[in-house]
Amino acid sequence: MKKHLTAALCMNLCMVSSYTLASENSAGTSDDDTVDVVMVGGGIMSAVLGTYLEELQPDWKVNLYERLDHVAEESSNGWNNAGTGHSAFCEMNYTPQLEDGSVDVSRPPKITEAFEITRQFLSYQILNGVMHDPSSFINNTPHVSFVWGDDNVDFLHKRYEGMKQNAFYDAMEYTEDPDVLRQWVPAMMAGRDSSQHVAATYMKPGTDANWGEVTRQLIAALDQNHENFTLSTGSEVRGLDRNDDGTWKVTIADLDNGGREHSVNARRVFIGAGGAALPLLQESGIPEAEQYAGFPVGGQFLVTSNPEVVARHDVKAYGLAAEGSPPMSVPHLDRRMLDGQPRLLFGPFATFSTRFLKEGSWTDLFGSLTMHNTVPMMQVGMDNFNLVQYLVGQVVQSEDDRFEALKAYFPEAKRDDWELITAGQRVQIIKDKDDKGGVLQFGTEVVASEDGTMSALLGASPGASTSPTIMLGLMEKIFPQELASEEWKAKLNRIIPSYGQTLNGNPEMINAVRAYTSSVLELDDTQPRGDNAQRVEAFRQRALGQETGQTQAHSQESDSTDHV
Repeated sequence: MKKHLTAALCMNLCMVSSYTLASENSAGTSDDDTVDVVMVGGGIMSAVLGTYLEELQPDWKVNLYERLDHVAEESSNGWNNAGTGHSAFCEMNYTPQLEDGSVDVSRPPKITEAFEITRQFLSYQILNGVMHDPSSFINNTPHVSFVWGDDNVDFLHKRYEGMKQNAFYDAMEYTEDPDVLRQWVPAMMAGRDSSQHVAATYMKPGTDANWGEVTRQLIAALDQNHENFTLSTGSEVRGLDRNDDGTWKVTIADLDNGGREHSVNARRVFIGAGGAALPLLQESGIPEAEQYAGFPVGGQFLVTSNPEVVARHDVKAYGLAAEGSPPMSVPHLDRRMLDGQPRLLFGPFATFSTRFLKEGSWTDLFGSLTMHNTVPMMQVGMDNFNLVQYLVGQVVQSEDDRFEALKAYFPEAKRDDWELITAGQRVQIIKDKDDKGGVLQFGTEVVASEDGTMSALLGASPGASTSPTIMLGLMEKIFPQELASEEWKAKLNRIIPSYGQTLNGNPEMINAVRAYTSSVLELDDTQPRGDNAQRVEAFRQRALGQETGQTQAHSQESDSTDHV
């Protein structure tokens, strides 16, 4: 009898064990362990999205997986990007000259408004103790557009006249006067041929930002203060498979444990992994990924930390891009604050590698080719032969060539003061459009499955500078119902005072928002004017959740007049 009971018990245990194992293999974990959101990649995009979600829905379980041992080591790292508060003040590639000779200034206001949202987002984090010490990640650094040659001077003047019509650029100044230029950019004027026709625009409200430090502070706050948030470094996502119930089985390799794999179920997945986003999006199998290919472009910079040299240049000065070059290759001589030390960087000089990440694999490009995107990629190569020529020319540049390029912006530069560093990798988007075939896409693009459960960010510039706006756009796609709720709207209004409104065309609101963020972020670019000091204080109280009935009424009354 005992033998029969023992045999029955063993059989029952085996059946239970087999059922449990089968469940784990098919679903990854039990339903109780299903997380609400998995984020892939420990960069600025995941940091911003995670910060939004912890404020909007703190009861959600959110897991972040980063392949490297630390976050912000790839594209978000301060050494791997331009560090510009990309506000379209100085980036002339955003204002192309048209065939009739006019300059199109329609795009900059959209980018400028997005950066104003970034400033509001960062201000909220400072006021609520999520971030600390604004000078560790953002500092006033005037933005300058600098050109030489009659045609280029004519272009810049038209650009200035067009942009000056918008209240966003009230503070923009323009000059061709060498004496004024020697005040704005002394290092760029010293030693320059006095007969050369030069011009510049100057925007005092410009900033230099360390997006790596922003990322580290945001993720550290999530990891330390929120029990529903889990950070896993040394963790490489290797599989994305759809479960029968609509969730996603995410397979992760523990790189610190011999690559041992485990899985987790997620209701939604966001891929914010820089260059690795495209291969992972393809791994998910969603049809929306089929139309994309990617072409990697790397960059190098000349850098100096010599205090005497750095002291001669205190702005971010952007020039005109070479014909055929991608937007990220616009030459610029930048005052930066990196690792707590002021430095000057000049570049970028394009490099080519088949890697999609700085710490990626040489097989990345080849592994991303599919039957859907190979032809569009070939079409782009044929249609953009000037880009191919540009990249070839950059790759074969000598040390002398790079130094001569620097001297065009810093005539008295001495070679011993500068060293060449390798910055990050970027992946240009190639999109298959039915009517045009393969098209090279500049900028960033949010891609999401039809049901919004799988999403990714592709592309590069202006990227980090506008990440809060980009992630708002993402949430519109993947959380439409929640974003339409009064609860989420109210919280977003605390984080971003201008949320739901348009700053463009609203001078008073522009000044109020800039004065608010300038005071919180310890910048000195904008002061309250007229009667908006009360509104600025209302923004601060709203962010702190300390609105009185009077300030709330004043804020609502003011905001109601600001919708356009």
